Amino acid sequence: MSAVSIAAEVEGVGGQPVSAQTIRRTLHQIGLHGCRPRRKPLLKMMHKKARKQFAEDKQTKDMDYWNHVLWSDETKINLFGSDGVKRVWRQPGEEYKDKCVLPTVKHGGGSVMVWGCMSAAGTGELQFIEGTMNANMYCDILKQSMIPSLRRLGRRAVFQHDNDPKHTSKTTTALLKKLRVKVMDWPSMSPDLNPIEHLWGILKRKLEECKVSNIHQLRDVVMEEWKRTPVATCEALVNSMPKRVKAVLENDGGHTKY
Repeated sequence: MSAVSIAAEVEGVGGQPVSAQTIRRTLHQIGLHGCRPRRKPLLKMMHKKARKQFAEDKQTKDMDYWNHVLWSDETKINLFGSDGVKRVWRQPGEEYKDKCVLPTVKHGGGSVMVWGCMSAAGTGELQFIEGTMNANMYCDILKQSMIPSLRRLGRRAVFQHDNDPKHTSKTTTALLKKLRVKVMDWPSMSPDLNPIEHLWGILKRKLEECKVSNIHQLRDVVMEEWKRTPVATCEALVNSMPKRVKAVLENDGGHTKY
């Protein structure tokens, strides 16, 4: 609620007029400040319960287990920056200088969709998705890109993907069973538990430093930067899994900082 809304409600309950400034000052005195809310998936009770169960099941796993997990995900990469809110540090009067504006083009300039995977041993295969992906297309990606990456992790390898309908379809489930892939049970609405989400963020920040003017160049740079990702970066992200699991338990299945 805004300070103005709170002031109106206080006046309606107590009958005494109070200003929005008084409300703000009072809130500041007790340590409350207006902040931009963090964007997180909507967690219903069933999601929190599943997340907590996942964390309870995984809290005793050591790094040897996590090091044998192949993490996967899809993401969209825009030609001209991200869909999120950006900020710039500038002086008065500099708002229209080249360094202080965010370039845009009509219709957004296009984007590419990619599927990728990673483990503590480094990045795995990265594949561009043409058009709208369905279960059959996803199965092709699993056979062409996931399996080679998974095999490099040895016999104890575990495959992770989220609960997207394409991932849980009968076609996909049958293929994974046929290929004898051990699949990790995954709680819905849990991007904070998947280290590849942070790897996407690192990749996109690197891409913002590159001068790319068309989709073909974007695809080339995406692949180049993906392959250049240091193994140490992937290892550090996977090493955070015990802390992620602990954070979910501490928050009773709720949101975490990750």
